[in-house]
Amino acid sequence: MQYKTLFALTLGIAALSGCVAPVGPVEVTRFHAPDIAALGHGAIAIEPAPGMDGQSLEFRSYAAAVMRQLTLLGYSEQVAGTSPHIAVVRLERDTYQPQRARGPVSVGVGGSTGSYGSGIGVGVGFDLSGPPPEQVETRLSVTIRHRASGQALWEGRAAYTVNAKSPMANTQLGAAKITEALFKGFPGVSGETIEVK
Repeated sequence: MQYKTLFALTLGIAALSGCVAPVGPVEVTRFHAPDIAALGHGAIAIEPAPGMDGQSLEFRSYAAAVMRQLTLLGYSEQVAGTSPHIAVVRLERDTYQPQRARGPVSVGVGGSTGSYGSGIGVGVGFDLSGPPPEQVETRLSVTIRHRASGQALWEGRAAYTVNAKSPMANTQLGAAKITEALFKGFPGVSGETIEVK
């Protein structure tokens, strides 16, 4: 019975660790106006960037994650069109197949000379690992503007890439990860690019 319990516990831990898949660092760049006193205060509304479908489920997931972070920073959510500040959100997600670094077949030639003569050998190697896994790149940008003047007070851009089969390629998990990284240390050093792990 003891071994069965240990086996079940091991399986449970393995399943949990599979759920929290590691993700590479999120690259983040922020810019802000010299006067940052207005940042983190007042009512704000999320608006899609031009060309974005603000009603798509994917966009709404990322918009909700952005609003969650803005609320933690001190903003209060307000109905679109009435808030003094707006957060313009742009989301881009691309799936691509990386190219193999080298060909599937490699040929090596070696030679040697010694007291008993010389010899040349030829070796052929085959890479049977298959093509590199498909990748998903996610790019998120948020611009906080003053509604009346249209002035950009803060802009942040974040991007990361994961295996297409990773749980982090999932919209819900990915939205939480990238928005947390984007607003970490808000407002950040203007013009500086950092990697958030």
